Order: sequence, then C-alpha cells, then structure tokens
Amino acid sequence: MDEAPIDRLLTLMARLRDPERGCAWDVRQTHDSIVPYTIEEAYEVADAVERGDPEDLRDELGDLLLQVVFQARIAEEAGAFRFDDVAEAIRAKLIRRHPHVFDASGAFLPPERRPTDPEAIQAAWDIIKGQERARKAAEGRESGKAEAAGPLAGVSRALPALARADRISKRAAAVGFDWPDAAQVLAKVREETDEVEESLGAGAPEAVFEEIGDLLFSVANLARHAGVDPEEALRRGTAKFERRFTAMAARLADGGQALDAAALPAMEAAWQAVKRDEKG
Repeated sequence: MDEAPIDRLLTLMARLRDPERGCAWDVRQTHDSIVPYTIEEAYEVADAVERGDPEDLRDELGDLLLQVVFQARIAEEAGAFRFDDVAEAIRAKLIRRHPHVFDASGAFLPPERRPTDPEAIQAAWDIIKGQERARKAAEGRESGKAEAAGPLAGVSRALPALARADRISKRAAAVGFDWPDAAQVLAKVREETDEVEESLGAGAPEAVFEEIGDLLFSVANLARHAGVDPEEALRRGTAKFERRFTAMAARLADGGQALDAAALPAMEAAWQAVKRDEKG
C-alpha cells in the first residue's frame, strides 16, 4: 500500500533535517527561528481566502502545514513530542469540545441527542473552554507560574497587537467586565481621542504614545461590540487605501504629473476623483 501524503511529507522533513545529508538551512532552524514564517503563512492563507482563489489557497495551506510539520520535527528530535502527538491532541480536544456531537469515546451521538441551536452550541463551547482555562490556571498555581494562572492567561503574545487586544477584551467581557452597549464604547473612543489631543497639545511624546495605545484598545472594543473583526477590518481598510492610492497615482500620471512632484492639492483632487469613480 502506498504511503499516505502526510507520511511522505513527514519523511521528507526528516530527510531535510538530517545533519549529514539534509539541507544546511533546514538543519540550522529552531522553534524560534521559523515562527516568523509560520505567522506569515497564516496570513497568506487568509489572503487567499479573501481573494477567493482556491488554487492559491491549496498552495498556501500546504505552506502552513509545512510549518506545523517543521515545528513537530524539531520537537521530535528534542524528544518532546511527535507530529502524531499533535494530531492526537487536537483530535481529543475536538471531541471534548463537541459533547453535543460525540460521546467520550468519539462515537457519534444519535440525532435526537444533538442540539441544533448555534447559540446554545457556542455557549456550551465557551463553557468548556472556560473549564479548560480554569484547569490550566490551577496547574499554573501549583507550579508557581503566576502568569499561567491569571484570568487572561493563554492569549498568545505572538498575535498581532490588534487581534490580541480583541482576544483580551473578549476574555474580560466573558466575566462581566465590559461596557453594556456599543454607544458607551463609542463615548470611550471619543474620550480617548480627546486625551490624545490634549497630549499632543502639551507636547508630551510619552503621553501621546500611551494615549494612542488606549485609543486603539478602545477601538478594538468598539469593533467587538459592533460584531466586527478588528484585524480583518483594518486589513480591508488598508487594502482600500492601497487601491485608491495606486489609482490616484495613475490618475496623476495620466495628467502628466509624477506622484513625488505633485502638490498636495493636486493629490487631494485626484484622490476625491478616485473615490467618486468607485461610487459610480
């Protein structure tokens, strides 16, 4: 029987990491050194999804899978765990977090025992995750790791700042530390904007830095209350700016003006023309 594709990939990764016959670059890599590639590949997957390109998505998922295989291989060489342990751990977690679908052995529950309300399923999922965090917190207290035992423990520091702000605020909101509605969050955003303005007026760089951080965190909370993924919203907003800026430069070039030589009023006029064209 032919090897499964995943087994062939695992074998290939082991060969690339062979100290004598493998690739010198691959052999030198560590858990830390390949983290930036892992993060980049996750964003490439998101980009392929957003563009609706299935072929590119297939390739980017492969690149992301490589990162998982690479990390697992490094861990196996250190005697920590193997790829199979990674796969089994997530399989067990999925069964544990879907008690409305599987029994403890992983067998399907009969249809009459399965809830169909998505909100109830989400609520049950959140309870299970909370129980898992509580268990980890207890283990952290026993091991003397205060950070691991905190109420906000487990939110990766490697996340982009905006995404981490969203996760942290959701965790705080889950225990009731939250504004009652989006209107009050919006008022907080205005308050933070005023504080940024005051700091700018006072010529206090450190205060400006801190107040802008508070403003961004408040905006992340506003996005959460509005049901918007702040990371995705910023990504789309940036893409929109990129698209319009490129079109503005092309419009100026069509009029015989180089972008770096155009005056700001000319840029603004071209920018407004691009926006009108987009609106039809």
